Amino acid sequence: MMSIEIERAEAITWIRIQMAQHGLSLSDLQAAGCFAESPPPPTPGAVRYRNAHGQGWDGRGAMPDWLQRAVNAGQTVDHFRV
Repeated sequence: MMSIEIERAEAITWIRIQMAQHGLSLSDLQAAGCFAESPPPPTPGAVRYRNAHGQGWDGRGAMPDWLQRAVNAGQTVDHFRV
């Protein structure tokens, strides 16, 4: 089993070889967008449901535990609509 450091060093060596074989420079890769900043994480939507403890949910994705417990106890989702 290889250590992470060895695998990393081998990957860097492979990249350097590929760059040399293809006549690529760091500025070529930058111009191609290889090092563009990753997009910011999606901002959460506006809270559409909130409980008395201030916990909120925007209505996207899985229903949070606090709301699922309330629904299981007989409450409606609309009861928590903001």
